[in-house]
Formats: sequence, C-alpha cells, structure tokens
Amino acid sequence: MAGGRGGAVLLLLALCLQPPPARARSLRFVTLVYRHGDRSPIKAFPRDPHQESAWPQGFGQLTQVGMRQQWELGQALRRRYRDFLSDAYRRQEANISRLGAFNSYSPVVHEQLQGTWQCSWASASACAYASPLAGASNDALSLSWQIFIRSTDCDRTLMSAEANLAGLYPPRGQEMFNPNISWQPIPVHTVPESDERLLKFPLTPCPRYEQLQTETRHSAEYINKTKENWQFLEMVAKETGIRDVSLESIWSVYDTLFCEQAHKMDLPGWVTPEVMTQLKELKDFGFEFLFGIHNRVEKARLQGGVLLDHIRKNLTKAANASAHQNLKLLAYSAHDTTLVALQMALDVYNKIQAPYASCHLFELYQEDDGNFSVEMFYRNESGKEPFPLTIPGCQHKCPLRRFLELTDPVVPQDWEQECKVSSSMHDTELFVGLAVCGSILLLLIILLLTVLFRIQSQPPGYRHVSNEGEEQA
Repeated sequence: MAGGRGGAVLLLLALCLQPPPARARSLRFVTLVYRHGDRSPIKAFPRDPHQESAWPQGFGQLTQVGMRQQWELGQALRRRYRDFLSDAYRRQEANISRLGAFNSYSPVVHEQLQGTWQCSWASASACAYASPLAGASNDALSLSWQIFIRSTDCDRTLMSAEANLAGLYPPRGQEMFNPNISWQPIPVHTVPESDERLLKFPLTPCPRYEQLQTETRHSAEYINKTKENWQFLEMVAKETGIRDVSLESIWSVYDTLFCEQAHKMDLPGWVTPEVMTQLKELKDFGFEFLFGIHNRVEKARLQGGVLLDHIRKNLTKAANASAHQNLKLLAYSAHDTTLVALQMALDVYNKIQAPYASCHLFELYQEDDGNFSVEMFYRNESGKEPFPLTIPGCQHKCPLRRFLELTDPVVPQDWEQECKVSSSMHDTELFVGLAVCGSILLLLIILLLTVLFRIQSQPPGYRHVSNEGEEQA
C-alpha cells in the first residue's frame, strides 16, 4: 500500500517536472499596403483625341475593372487569412479591463487620428466619433477593432477599400440587410488631403527633400539618362503638345496612353509598341528619381520611412500586447507612389511601378519559443500567391528585433527637423546673397560718383545747345 502511494507521488512529481508543451507558431498581426484598382487617366495631353468626356466618371476615377480587381484581392485575402480572421465582420469586441492593462490597443494610423477618428462609409458620407480609449475610467469597457482600414482622401482609394472589403467580408445570414444585395457597409477611415502626412507621396513641403531632388538632377545617372533620350523627349513633346517633357513628367504621357490602351481606345498613330516600351522605361526611371538614385537612405527618412515608422510601431505594439488582442489586421488603401516609397525604404523595390491592386503584406508571427518574427510578401499579379520579400541583411523569417535594427537608419527621428535645410547651407546662401548685394551696391556707388565727377568737371557757363532747342520746341 505504501509502495503504491509512493509510486503515485513519484508519478505526480514527474508530471510536474515535465516542461510545458511547445507553443505552436501562430500568426498574431497583419499589415497590408495596397494600391487602388484600375482607374481612368489623371489627365489628357493637349493633342489627345480622348479628353475627360471620354471617361464615364471623369479623370482619376476607379473603373469597374478596378472594382473587380479589388474585390478579387479581398477574396484572396479571405482565403489566405480564413483561419486568422473571423468569418463575419466584427467591428469591435468588448473586454472589461482596467486602465493600463488593456487587452487591445489603439493602432498608430496617423498622429492626428489619435483621439478623434474620421471615417468614410460606402455611401461616401463622413462621420466622426471619439477614440474608444478616450475618457476610460478605472473599470472601462474597452472597444477595439478586429480590422482597421485607413485610406487617403481620394475617390479611387476609398472606393477600392470598399470593394476590397466586399470581397473580404461577404455578408451571411443576419448580416444581409437586404436579401437581394450580397454586400454590407464597412467603415473606411481617412483624413483630409490637406492633413495627409502618411500615405500620399512625396510628402511635402520638405526643403531638404527638394534639395536632394536638385542634387539628383545633377547626378551622372540622371544627366546621362536625359542625354540618351533627349530626341525621344522632344518627339513626345511635339506629338502631345506638351511644352516641356522631362524625365520627371513623362510618366503622365505613358499613364494616359496606358489607360486608353487598357480600355480599347484608339491610340494616336505615333504611338507604336516601341514608343510604349520606351515610355514605360522612362516612367519607371521617374519613380526611381522620386525615392532613389541619389542618397536613397536620406530620401527614405523623409518619405517612405515615415510610413515604415508607423508600421514598425504597430508591429511592436502587437508583439507587446496580450495574446487576446482584438486588432488583427490593419490595411492602408493608397497609391503606387506609396508602395514605391515604402519598398525603397525597405530596399526591396524591383524598379517596376506597382500595378493596380498590388499589395505588400507584413505578417507578425509568434514563434514556438515565444519570440516574434516578421515575414513580408508582395502580391503584384492577380491569380497568383504573394511571393516572399526579404529585407537585405536578414532571412525571410526575420526576427522582429533584427527587423527593427535593419530599418532604423531609414526611419526619421524628427521629420520636420530633418526636413529643414542645414544651417551651413543657409550660411552659404546668406553669404552669396550678401556678396551679390554688396557688389550691386558698390557698382551703384561707383556709377553715382562717376556722374557727380562729370558734372563737377563741366566749365562754368557751359550750356548744351541741343537741350536748349528741345526745351523751346
């Protein structure tokens, strides 16, 4: 009997001393940055036979093709995250928490959005409501989003987000407010375009960035590219009626022709396949000009690094939050320049303009040892799975700590301060300005002294005959 009890004690002791079972690797948080879907051109060139009236909704608007592209992206995201996101759209979940120990967190979406959020519904109406964490008491009802969508205040990005959500969360059962409509409204948040400092690139005003662009124009690569293509640029200017076509502005010509070609419109006779190929090459170079070619790292700190900073903060918050956090997916509906600026900051840009409905994915995983890692993917072709992106200096499954270390150099510490032109440059400009002003003043003094000397040197009683005659006439 005693032996039996002893064996039971030993068995219990052995069970207690066993290490806990390893925790399975799990997806904890996702950030998406995607470009809007197919749109009409931003503008037409002067000699373009297809002006704004040729487009049903005018310039720069999402087309039905673009709506379908975003809906398909939403469907692809539903398949990818079917075991991560709930089947039904849930704006919020309630948790009774004490201040300082919330099970959820408020995402860093825009500094000006902390406190009051602005949102745009599918009906394009706007609403405002207080942040769910504002005014919380000691025993507070903490409300948080399972997903949060942030868009630029632009028709095509807002509509793209709505079409995307229609594919991501098709309504079922009680979610269907009308049995004949397989759609439900889901909020999309934005800020006025005048306040946009996160998703619309290039970010301006930023004097130091403008200075870097001037330096880029004087770089060997930029000068050589201009020399190699100056005859082509002159031809394009003549055919389009645009007075000044440069490496920086030619994207708009390609964009207009690309949109017209995609929508089966007749192109002008001078637009051959070879011309379109060269326009595309120069357009892609124009994107590099914006965020690279010269001093890429500093440009990134002033441009794409701003968005990357927000993404890093949200990844860090998600890693530090409770395993029962509510926010699972944060999506940014934006533009091609947004993706290019971000990918240039990450040093993973493939030098090709981000296509319609392309999507950059950040996935935060908790490993079986409790540590966190970041994986990046890029979906730039519909019908295919996103392919992995690897930040230089790390493997694809990059430890979060290492990811933060590698991206530190391209994240601004104080954007407004870093945008200022250095004092040494100001001093040089001031010195040059003073020198020019001093030279002009010296010339005026010399001129004045010369005139006075000539007047004083005239003999007394001298009169100019022609002047006297003119006065009489």
